[in-house]
Amino acid sequence: MDVWLAALSGLIGGGALFVGAGIAWFVKVPRLVVMAIMAFGAGVLISTLAFELVAEAADGGGLVPTTGGFLAGAVIYVVADWLVSRPSSAHESSRNIAKRRGNGKAALSGGGAAIAIGSLIDGIPESVVMGLSVLQSGGISIPIVAAIAISNIPEGLSSTAAFKQDGSRGRTVALLWGGITAASVVAAVIGYLALQGAPPELVAVITSVAAGALLAMVANTMIPEAFERLHLLTGIWTTLGFLLAFVMHELG
Repeated sequence: MDVWLAALSGLIGGGALFVGAGIAWFVKVPRLVVMAIMAFGAGVLISTLAFELVAEAADGGGLVPTTGGFLAGAVIYVVADWLVSRPSSAHESSRNIAKRRGNGKAALSGGGAAIAIGSLIDGIPESVVMGLSVLQSGGISIPIVAAIAISNIPEGLSSTAAFKQDGSRGRTVALLWGGITAASVVAAVIGYLALQGAPPELVAVITSVAAGALLAMVANTMIPEAFERLHLLTGIWTTLGFLLAFVMHELG
């Protein structure tokens, strides 16, 4: 029975990406609002990775596996981000990655795709962690699942807004997020079934890989793009997101 709870955890976490994508696709959300939500989501992500992922990984598996996994997650995301964001010509070689991604069709292969890749890279280990939390507690971990879901909505929204602006087909976008959601469910079930009796060091590596990818995505993509529109208010929205996730962590 608990395996279905693990699958439900993955569905809620991954499905939030789909919810955000649906809002961006069917509702004409002002770009300024999208950027505010992105900054807010960045704050939620920073808090989640600090209090729900890195801290627990270090407590359970030790400092070395946690730092190694954290660095690996960041490197994996940065390399993937570079592959989709690198300029294809000298005309697009702006040092400002947010501006480079915003140049016409470049946004499709830049900001939107970068966030989608980040969602996949960090979403799989996150879902494994959610499945593992069901194994450890016998039920759904509300703080972890809620924090991941809240942070995933802005990811799906902001990424899909970029896809829509560049004329992507709705079916293509739906298949993208549907695939990531399905992968999240499968990863949560695998986390529940495969990690029974797994050494805490392995759990720490998996958890911290997700955290490292999250932080790299926030630093490379979400905050720079939000700052392009929000400017000084970016810090306020990010702080509010951090505080919400922190309060949920403390209450949980």
